[in-house]
Amino acid sequence: MYRRAGIAGIKERAQMQIRYEEKRKQMAEDAAANLHRQLETVKSSLEYFASKYQSRIRQDHAFRTEFQSMCANIGVDPLASSDGYWSKILGIGDFYYHLAVRIIEICMANQRKTAGLMPLEELILELNKTKSSHESDICQDDVIRAIKKLQCLGNGFKLIRISDSRQLVQSVPGELSMDQTEVLKLAESHAAHINVQQCVKKLGWTHERAHAALEYLMQEGMAWVDESDNTGRSYWFPSLLTTKAN
Repeated sequence: MYRRAGIAGIKERAQMQIRYEEKRKQMAEDAAANLHRQLETVKSSLEYFASKYQSRIRQDHAFRTEFQSMCANIGVDPLASSDGYWSKILGIGDFYYHLAVRIIEICMANQRKTAGLMPLEELILELNKTKSSHESDICQDDVIRAIKKLQCLGNGFKLIRISDSRQLVQSVPGELSMDQTEVLKLAESHAAHINVQQCVKKLGWTHERAHAALEYLMQEGMAWVDESDNTGRSYWFPSLLTTKAN
């Protein structure tokens, strides 16, 4: 009697567990379907917004940045392709592709001066100085998005952060190591030039480690050597000198 009741209880609990699991799956499916409907509604509203304000989005860089942020919040990428819906309605994909081409041209034209490391703020100034009169001003967000587009070309174009408020655009092939990036950061805080002894003292490195990092940057053309410095062999970074001048 008790044995049968025990078996029946086990079966009942098993059935209840199955019903709970089915209910949980149904609730999850309903929630997902509801979320999908909400996202579709938001996307439709965003498309209407984009259609209504397309001229302002193209011409006002601050408004364009806010629009990009709105899109990102719901998983929409207006830059996903140059021939998609957003590109057709806004021309926004073409805008960034053309901007990427201009970035390449300016970085290449200034490579002798910057040694392949151009301050982001200087690049923005050059872009705005050389744009046509009917084009909107270029902002930092525009340049960062365009540079991300260039990453499909390999590791020739990328951003290097050397302080909280300063970034460099690397336009030469090659991956900078953590050591080389630390050297750039240190040079930025030391009037654009440092030597091996400063790296050893400030970064806690061995002489060999500091020398290797500095020599690599010099060999890649990112640093110039001054043998006449009274502190010994000094490495100057032209891209940081340009930044200081601005």
